[in-house]
Amino acid sequence: MCGYARAGAPSSAEDLIAQFQRALQSLSPEVKIIKIYTSGSFLDSREMPLKARDRILDMVQSSDVDRLVVESRPQYITSESAGALLSHVQTEFAIGLETSNDLIRKHAIDKGFTFQEFVAASHAVHELGGLVKAYLLLKPPLLLEAEAVRDAISSAREAKGYADTLSLNLCNVQRDTLLERLWERGGYRPPWLWSAVEVLKKVERPVICDPVGAGSKRGPHNCGRCDTSVAEAIRRYSLDQDPAILDALHCDCREAWRRLLRLESRAYGSAIGEAECSP
Repeated sequence: MCGYARAGAPSSAEDLIAQFQRALQSLSPEVKIIKIYTSGSFLDSREMPLKARDRILDMVQSSDVDRLVVESRPQYITSESAGALLSHVQTEFAIGLETSNDLIRKHAIDKGFTFQEFVAASHAVHELGGLVKAYLLLKPPLLLEAEAVRDAISSAREAKGYADTLSLNLCNVQRDTLLERLWERGGYRPPWLWSAVEVLKKVERPVICDPVGAGSKRGPHNCGRCDTSVAEAIRRYSLDQDPAILDALHCDCREAWRRLLRLESRAYGSAIGEAECSP
């Protein structure tokens, strides 16, 4: 489902340092957190040469920020690599766990590591006083809507003991991917926004969620009429963590979503129609 494979390009250490330097110069004085999202692994020396990593860390340490956030696969997070960052600044290590279920992660997502590798990385970070963020994926391919909701809830509960923050990512259809081919043939529908609401209500806070592409056919959506308001409520909930924001949501298509959860297991892979609400 990941479209980054068609967009990446190698960069030299000098290029990466120059890019970061320009970005750092544009920061407002009130900025206290820097996020370096490489859509990969900041701790993988093939992606981020050590020369670039060390220079970037020196620049972060010389700035006025309180925290650095980087992404990495768990196999690159060791006491040594995590310690190199934490010796410069308080660091949050964001890991794309996606699910706590090894079977789903291997066969539906093809992630390439196990839940225990995530646990080991979490222990390495926490023993040094760092922070861990875990990304969870709602509705990878090959899962029914109800299965995806159950998996996201159980994954959040299992990952909670190893992550300081959980981020629920709603799957969307990227171009030139296997998921796109499934979607074009009617074999996949992006998750309902109601499914995200259900997961957020059922798991212990804090959980954040930014429904990218909400309301589009390729992104998470409901009936079309309520997509904007539900997506905005999810974003507000991520900031305030107030359950009342989600409890106040209503639309006729919510009942259609509930019926889908009950009936789709009997459809034997056949597509179930989209819900539409009267104006």
